[in-house]
This record gives sequence, C-alpha cells and structure tokens, in this order.
Amino acid sequence: MERWPEPVARVAEVLRRSGVDARVEEFPEGTPTAGAAAKAVGASRAQIVKSLLFVCDGRPTLALIPGDRRADETKVAAAVGARGARVARPDEVVAATGFEPGGVAPFPAPGVSQVVMARELLAHDRVWIGAGSERHMAGLAPADLQRLTQAPAADLS
Repeated sequence: MERWPEPVARVAEVLRRSGVDARVEEFPEGTPTAGAAAKAVGASRAQIVKSLLFVCDGRPTLALIPGDRRADETKVAAAVGARGARVARPDEVVAATGFEPGGVAPFPAPGVSQVVMARELLAHDRVWIGAGSERHMAGLAPADLQRLTQAPAADLS
C-alpha cells in the first residue's frame, strides 16, 4: 500500500470503500491549474473537475466545474435554491473541506452542506478530480463522482 500524504489517503479510502474504479495518481510536477492537470493526465481541460467552495446563504457548498469553464455565482446559488453565493475564503475552504486551496477533493468533505455538479461533466467517459493535494489526482467515471457526492447536475457556468 502506498503511503500517501494524509489528505490524499482520506480520498483514496473513500474510493476504496466505495468500490469505484478509480485510482489516485501522483504528478510530481504538480497540477495547480486545470491546464497543468489536463497536461499531466493526458486529458482535455473539460475533463478536469475543479472543486470550488462557495458560501450560499451561509452554507458551505461545493461546486464541481469543468476545467475549461468559469463558475457563475448566480447559477451556483440558483442550483441550490440560495439567494446568493460567494467564493469561500481560504480559511473557509480548509474548515469546510479539510483540504488546502489548490488540493480540494470533492470528498470526503465533512463540513460541506451540499454539492452540485456541472451537467457537462456527465458527457465524458472519465473525469479527473483533485485528490487532496496539488500533486494528486484521481480519474473516475462522472456517474461514480455524482453517486459519491450525491450532487445534482445543474447549469453552473
């Protein structure tokens, strides 16, 4: 068993327990941006999942957005029935997700109230999520991502 950094081990454990066909991979050159991540995994930016934390009416909300799109705060708020949304501050990201900004994975996120997923992500065979650090990613089917996060699909960008 590989020794992952602790945040990465949390993600790998969720994947292992769920029986999802996915594996965590390390990219020593780092994957801090969607472009760098796409290059590292050999996929398009559209297949990279940005896990962005918003605060919607005071509730920490994770929005899963394709790497080639920008999240629209108004659409994120509408998708979860909130009056408004704002991008979370770095300290709020750590408090809600347990991950540092730049290494946020969609799960496990104990302090997140709700997760919502961009509909376009479902068009791919495989998408790549951040797996707990700026150097770790995991590829999985978008349907598995949706099941693990219980995220409704919506128009978010």
